[in-house]
Amino acid sequence: MAALAALLTLGSLASANEATIRANLAERLPNLPPIEEVRAAPMRGLFEVRIGANQIFYSDAEGNFLIQGQLIDTRSRNNLTEQRIEQLNAIAFDQLPLRDAFTIVRGNGQRRLAVFQDPNCGFCKRLERDLSRLNHVTIHIFLYPILGRDSLAKSQHIWCARNRSQVWENWMLRNVDPPAATCDTAALQRNMAFGQRHAITGTPTTFFADGSRLSGAAGFELLEQRLSAAAAAR
Repeated sequence: MAALAALLTLGSLASANEATIRANLAERLPNLPPIEEVRAAPMRGLFEVRIGANQIFYSDAEGNFLIQGQLIDTRSRNNLTEQRIEQLNAIAFDQLPLRDAFTIVRGNGQRRLAVFQDPNCGFCKRLERDLSRLNHVTIHIFLYPILGRDSLAKSQHIWCARNRSQVWENWMLRNVDPPAATCDTAALQRNMAFGQRHAITGTPTTFFADGSRLSGAAGFELLEQRLSAAAAAR
């Protein structure tokens, strides 16, 4: 009973702190976007204040101070802010609209990842070289043309190609221009809308089977590590 009472007391204090932080920040910083969540941070006396999908600030228990920056656990040397943002950015793999992607399978295809890529993105081409070295993997490619009109035109030609995977790899790995082709390209608009909802702001952005997200051109070794970690988590 004593333990239960203590938990209830802590819960009441946390709720009171959240209400105080929300009220004071709203009054004192009227231009601050709406607060989505307030929760205790790993550091005692500090509270995480989340704005939007993944913007993290920190506050004291009364909202007298607002901190923008990284929270580092010096014992483990882990960036706790970065880990929290990765957690917020995760998307369950079965929630990805795979019908709007094309698929490349190598070996037994047991390991899975999905990548949002712009055909004119230099980092995407670098990533593609490392993806081409992976074995026993299924890769879902989402065309995500955010770099201008030529990116959209290339994405349309790739999506409308008879063999999307071959045309994609010819362009990304060999600089062979996608041949002109036309078809229904509504999938590209759906990809853009999905990315905007889920804060996919750059390419490449990779999702693994455990829902974790990785931004940028990860090297081959890191891809292997993340694929192994995702498989172990399932």
